[in-house]
Amino acid sequence: MPAEQARSFPFRAVDPLLPPAEYRELRTTEPVSRITLPTGDPAWLLVRHEDVRAVLADARFSREAITAPGAPRILPIAQGSKSIFVMDPPEHSRLRRLVSRAFSTRAVEGLRPRVEEVTDGLLKTMVAAGPPADLIGAFAQPLPIQVICDILGVPYEDVEQFREWTDIMLTFDRDRATEVLTARQALTGYLTALIEAKRRRPADDLLSVLTAAQDDGDRLTEEELLAFGYTLLGAGYHATTATIVHSVLALLRTRSGWERLRDDPALLPGAVEELLRLSQAGGGVGALRIATTDVRIGDVLIRAGDAVLPSINAGNFDEDVFAGPAAMDLDRRPNPHLAFGYGIHHCLGAQLGRMELAAALGGLLRAVPGLRLAGSEDELAWSGGTAFSRPAALPVVW
Repeated sequence: MPAEQARSFPFRAVDPLLPPAEYRELRTTEPVSRITLPTGDPAWLLVRHEDVRAVLADARFSREAITAPGAPRILPIAQGSKSIFVMDPPEHSRLRRLVSRAFSTRAVEGLRPRVEEVTDGLLKTMVAAGPPADLIGAFAQPLPIQVICDILGVPYEDVEQFREWTDIMLTFDRDRATEVLTARQALTGYLTALIEAKRRRPADDLLSVLTAAQDDGDRLTEEELLAFGYTLLGAGYHATTATIVHSVLALLRTRSGWERLRDDPALLPGAVEELLRLSQAGGGVGALRIATTDVRIGDVLIRAGDAVLPSINAGNFDEDVFAGPAAMDLDRRPNPHLAFGYGIHHCLGAQLGRMELAAALGGLLRAVPGLRLAGSEDELAWSGGTAFSRPAALPVVW
């Protein structure tokens, strides 16, 4: 497709719990297609599970290259080059080695009692206040914020301030570029002071661990510590909040999934995987890459320097991999979803994300087994123009 005919991206989904119809059409007619990103930059969009997974694992598609001056990007300002999220080996391997212990299965399991304590406390308060309630304001938002504050060692009284900054930083409205830059600078100043405080007086939290982390004398630099702070605040709060909301809505849509989990909690681990597959919380905006050499994908030749967007949301609904992909199947086996990515950039916090979603859903099923929407789904006002999709509020009763 000529550049002037490239489709504007992201596409609009008629149903916020399902991917846009264009993905299914493109899998059949044009699985590698030209798009125009919110910044105006051109890119190739991939929508088949096979192609998405292949590119995520292919070293010829660079994450680091998107940080170069003038490189195509999705967000209105370039991402920092010191984030593990946008690094290639060997620097990516170095950082991952330094911080991997903090995200090990053992470390995550050590956090479970605290996550469950926060979950139960928030739900107890919500139930005591009585219905109706805004599930986002009362639970889905404060849970991940409180957990990430605990994990990082961020004072909870500062939550409102850093939430405002991260909300702004995750917009892809290019008209707000100055506002985004201002928010990033403010968050940089805040995190710089917090890291310095951790150096002077280490505590039992992740920022203290990362500040002290070393391997054969290698340590994280100041920029790398700041980049981890950005990444963990954004992913640990925004992504988790949106995923909880999408999961609850998916379960309540027909009630059959909610009732099955309520009656048989043993189904929860498999349900978490299926809900992660279904989730459109990422809003369709994935992790952009730049081809470092000419690569052929199917019938299309991707030229060196071209931007490529492997759509995880699209790949997770590929009919060739997932039977009845739009249906929620709590018994789906196998479930090779790509919700946490694939290859070397597979999400470091995947185990934490799974555990937190399971704790949130398990807590809700126990505390408010009769949970239902206070109105209809059609009345929900969904956010737009940001990297994560969710309603402004989620009124519920029980």
